[in-house]
Amino acid sequence: MNYPVIAEHILATVQGTWWSRRRRRDDVPHLPPGAVYVFRVGGNYRPFPEGMVFDSSHPDVLDASSVSMVDTRARLVEVERTLPSVSEADNFTVRASFTCQVTDPTVIARQGIIDVTVPLRAYLVGDGDLPRVSAGHRVEEVNAVRTEVSHRMTAYSAIVPPRVAGMSVEFVSAEVHASDDLRDWEQKLRDERRSWELQRGQRDFETQDALRIAELLSQGSDHVDAFGITRKEIDVTEAAARIHRITEKESARRHEAETSDRAHTQARETAEAQVRRDMLLTLLRQMGGNEYVDYHQVLEQVLRETGGQAAPGVETAAGMTRMVESGPTRPGGTETGRAGSRDPQGGFVKDEDDLVD
Repeated sequence: MNYPVIAEHILATVQGTWWSRRRRRDDVPHLPPGAVYVFRVGGNYRPFPEGMVFDSSHPDVLDASSVSMVDTRARLVEVERTLPSVSEADNFTVRASFTCQVTDPTVIARQGIIDVTVPLRAYLVGDGDLPRVSAGHRVEEVNAVRTEVSHRMTAYSAIVPPRVAGMSVEFVSAEVHASDDLRDWEQKLRDERRSWELQRGQRDFETQDALRIAELLSQGSDHVDAFGITRKEIDVTEAAARIHRITEKESARRHEAETSDRAHTQARETAEAQVRRDMLLTLLRQMGGNEYVDYHQVLEQVLRETGGQAAPGVETAAGMTRMVESGPTRPGGTETGRAGSRDPQGGFVKDEDDLVD
């Protein structure tokens, strides 16, 4: 850091000539803003008069053996010091800030203070009790160390103020930083946390969009088309043509479904009727050898079940009813025969007279 002395230059001796008694120096460097010249003439340091236009024929300029350019503006200067922690592998870094301004350029040029951080760092190291503030803390406890160091530096600068000859120096503040490894680790954790939060936010947005789209779709294609037309993403003519095509397809599909349902119902009814006929035919065949059954009544029931039309095989089964011969009617309104007698309700019972004979 080139402060407060910006630069120093050796000047050559200026020789006069017999035809010109006025001498000039042309090897003086240009002065930057906020700085002043300090010439060394013999063993003395003499600043060029402030507020005066630089004159290369000035006696101090002509007789100077060197020149120093001193920055007189106020500056904020920072110096650092390493402090220990509980762990031998980790340290704290104290960064102290000071305001500095040159009050006497001659003294500064004589001492040749090119880097003011050198005396300020020596001042910071001069506090022997400062390491004790951080030695009992872990590196993760940087906030607590920062508070204690700030209090310590404020008290130390009040009792032992910083001093640099030819300058006014004041303590401003002290900051404590953790090691680079810990800082890199915390930065990595921070970046990972931010990345995770970003991904979670994106997933939440996607979920909300999906729910909104699902709700939009659940309201039907007309609502979706209206939404697209509002956002000028769907043309009205195209939407109308698509709705017409969808309506025609839906009508055709509905007609086909109705036709299929009717055919299925008719087939099922036919199958059920056929099953009933088959069951009755099977029953008639099983009753063919039973002499106690009223076949006329059963035949009437079969005809009712078949809609008045005898199914194939019904005539054959019904012919078995003629195998039973009717006998004379007994008193009391019953008809007798080899098979027995007819009950008034249409059933057959055993003929007790025949059993007596």
